[in-house]
Formats: sequence, structure tokens, C-alpha cells
Amino acid sequence: MPYEIILEPDAVDHLRSFSARDRATVLDEVEEQLTYEPEVETRHRKRLRPNPLAPWELCIGNLGVFYDVYEEPAGVRVVAVGRKRGNTLIIAGQEISL
Repeated sequence: MPYEIILEPDAVDHLRSFSARDRATVLDEVEEQLTYEPEVETRHRKRLRPNPLAPWELCIGNLGVFYDVYEEPAGVRVVAVGRKRGNTLIIAGQEISL
């Protein structure tokens, strides 16, 4: 059964700061990677340590998509999208520590 993907308003705002190419890449990868089995760890999906942002991250090159999964009804909630520079995560122009 496919999971419904919901982009939170903050995540949509984060995407607006990216180039059209990066936006398209993120949206394509989110659909491909998270529609089925979003809670299965892979090379690009990983569970994060407890943090205030989200329990899961989808890595797309130097971009990170942070999401939560819920079961009833089956869905994925994308809460943030950011860019990584080394060990630093930048979301909406602010440095975030996970």
C-alpha cells in the first residue's frame, strides 16, 4: 500500500529557496524513495537520533529531507528540507544542530 506524502508548509517554504533543478530533484526523490517502505533504512534513508526536527532523513546528495511516518492512514509528513555543508545543516538560512 503506498504512503501518502504531505509537505508541511515550512518544507514548502524551504524548497522555495532552492533552484528549480534542486526542487525537481527533491520532489522526484521524495516520491520515489518514500512512497513505499519509508521506514526501511537504506543507503539514502536513515533513522536519526532523537532530535526536535524529525526521526528520519532522506539524503539526496548535499540535500537532506527530514520526515516523519505515521500509520493511520499511512503517510509521510515532510517537515524540513535543508542543504548540508560538511557537518553543518542549513535550513531556511539558519544553521541547525541535530
